[in-house]
Amino acid sequence: MVKNLIGAEWQEVSRPTLPVYNPATGEVIEEVPLSGKEEVDRAVAAAQRAFEVWSRTPLMERVRLMFRFKELLEKHFEDLAHLVTLHHGKTLEEARGEVRRGIEVVDFACSAPTLLQGRTLREVTGGVDQNLFHYPLGVVAGIPPFNFPVMIPLWMFPIAVVAGNTFVLKPSERTPLGAVRLAELFLEAGFPEGVLNLVHGAQEAAEALVSHPEVKAVQFVGSEPVARRIYQLAAQHGKRVSAAGGAKNHLVVMPDANLDQAIPAILNSAFGNAGERCLAGSVAVGVGGVGPELLERIVESARRLKVGPGWEEGVQVGPLIREEHRKRVVGYIQKGLEEGARLALDGRGIEGKGFFLGPTVLDRVSPRMVVGREEIFGPVLSVSYAQDLEEAIAQANAVPYGNMATIFTQSGRVAREFRERVQAGMVGINVGVAQPFAFYPFSGWRNSFFGDLHPHGPDAFLFYTQRKVVVERW
Repeated sequence: MVKNLIGAEWQEVSRPTLPVYNPATGEVIEEVPLSGKEEVDRAVAAAQRAFEVWSRTPLMERVRLMFRFKELLEKHFEDLAHLVTLHHGKTLEEARGEVRRGIEVVDFACSAPTLLQGRTLREVTGGVDQNLFHYPLGVVAGIPPFNFPVMIPLWMFPIAVVAGNTFVLKPSERTPLGAVRLAELFLEAGFPEGVLNLVHGAQEAAEALVSHPEVKAVQFVGSEPVARRIYQLAAQHGKRVSAAGGAKNHLVVMPDANLDQAIPAILNSAFGNAGERCLAGSVAVGVGGVGPELLERIVESARRLKVGPGWEEGVQVGPLIREEHRKRVVGYIQKGLEEGARLALDGRGIEGKGFFLGPTVLDRVSPRMVVGREEIFGPVLSVSYAQDLEEAIAQANAVPYGNMATIFTQSGRVAREFRERVQAGMVGINVGVAQPFAFYPFSGWRNSFFGDLHPHGPDAFLFYTQRKVVVERW
């Protein structure tokens, strides 16, 4: 059974457990405890004890430890990628991409001496100077999702702790092993005990963290209903919160698009990570006369994608995280057919012991359909059609989410019009996945995000600090 990290001690928990699976085989590989309020209290207390000394540790010492942590992540890069594939299921190539993107946030955290600089203005009035300083908040918490068990924890605690806070991390109960390994490397890097603590569990542990009086801020990434719940609960307890939620991302293909470029990008967007990511392409919109060729080429190419265990050579689509989730996605496919969509490619019926679902394409989907407006979170691509750019933008804006929208076109005017009018915080132009690098914020809009300051980028340093203004006369 995996253990909680309290201070520098790995502690066993005498509570009920949930199985951790290898999704490609269906085998149970570990058990994760369902911690509750008592375990959360211990973790927060350890973080609180560590905060006074850690917050006063010179910034350059904190940064040197972060560089050491980054060095260990690089050293164990392949081990981390294989661990992601083992208990999440994504292909090794995708797992390596996840680990790399996580390490890039650690790189960014090492720039803290620049990003934590304040501001000074002399002589604001006669003989008076004014200064602004950044101070850490105290104990802060992170609740990442199952689909990126290494990358998204690295969105959270490196920036928080280099800014002088101490941290309690509650990994997803479905994929806890990545966070455990990160915590082991964090301690190996030399960080003091209590700076990072780990509590395993589900809803009870999460809500105990969010409502704990000593936790000053909470960062969450997950589904829209839970993000909304975290946001509301944190607000009730007077906390700062950053809660990234669901998505329904549209990929608009204009008549002048380079389809040789667009098709591979759309396939990667829709079926990469088995569709289990909030930047997955959900709806491909064919504009004008491009629609028939777009559908034909998507189906032809998706049919050739290899489905299987993520560690096998040439596999492009791995399993879903759980059998119940696979059944949920299959239920969406059936619902789409009942609503009038046409099954252009059927990914059901994949044989094997794991939780597999092949690439599936639903044609003639409209925003009025459930499959056209709700997040499916699986390898299902809906195809819809629009007469012109105006109608395509209207389709994208009709859903309640605003995470990402992408357009494929050779026209700068069209691309600019799309950029200006589509209601999404991350916009792609001739790219299938508009994921910002670590030095920009992950900028979801509308029901894709609840809060004010987004994950990573300069937003994260502002989220994990509070500003103090000093007005002085001598």
